[in-house]
Amino acid sequence: MFAERAADDQVKMVEIKISQGAKPGHGGMLPGAKVTPEIAETRGVPVGVDCVSPAGHGAFTTPLELMEFVARLRDLSGGKPTGFKLCIGHRWEFMAMAKAMLENGITPDFIVIDGAEGGTGAAPVEFSNHLGTPLRQGLSFAHNVLVGANLRDRIKNGAGGKLVSAFYIAGAMCLGADWCNSARGFMFAVGCIQSQACHTNRCPVGVCTQDEQRQRALVVADKTERVFNYHRNTMKALADFVAAAGLDHPTELGPQHFYFREGNRSVLPASQALTWLEPGALLDGKDCPGYSNYWAAADPRRFGARG
Repeated sequence: MFAERAADDQVKMVEIKISQGAKPGHGGMLPGAKVTPEIAETRGVPVGVDCVSPAGHGAFTTPLELMEFVARLRDLSGGKPTGFKLCIGHRWEFMAMAKAMLENGITPDFIVIDGAEGGTGAAPVEFSNHLGTPLRQGLSFAHNVLVGANLRDRIKNGAGGKLVSAFYIAGAMCLGADWCNSARGFMFAVGCIQSQACHTNRCPVGVCTQDEQRQRALVVADKTERVFNYHRNTMKALADFVAAAGLDHPTELGPQHFYFREGNRSVLPASQALTWLEPGALLDGKDCPGYSNYWAAADPRRFGARG
């Protein structure tokens, strides 16, 4: 079924979702009331029955098996770019994935780092408020691990988590993102008011509902213009940011262009405020504060830390 669906020309990439920023480690459920015949056909599930996405994957149980699964999906999709998305939790888990890449030689084409700021109205409040690593810390950490393991030049990094304006997009690119994903901004443009009723099928503005009466609140002719204008103006603002920094392209943004406020007085560029590893530093046995101890605990044969 996957091979057949992935062969569709509309499918450009394949992403394995390991965890989501709004509810890392939680999984999800599409209530049966929202499983219409169209959705049931698309997802291969019964009409009107709860569709459960478990918190854990059944296709792999170790970092090494995850990489083998990446390779399998890439092969079944005809070689389309294949990677995974996660919100950083225990640091040794991500490092175990990097060690698995080094051991079996399989690397994903991309990794998307989702920040704990990521959202969905269906997430438990405790999860969305308190679990997971914020995007800036998680993204810079993942970038550093890949650099320190000499893997960064083989993998593209995506970023997501409340990236609703040119400033946030530029900031993510300064800290290691090759591109940025945005859902929240487009949801706002299409009319979302964050009523947090996504899972109830009673969205008051017609965005997240299969109720035909409620869907009438979303006037397509009007919303398409709003979405188009949001995207166009956000990209224009990003171009202005890049030009103001004296650069020609967003890919030239680096940690020296993004400043953090430290304490009450100091303002430092990210190049000084954060740790940045040299290529291969984790492989050379160098002492890298905040990294070496987790690297030592990482095991490519398990997601748990070495005892």
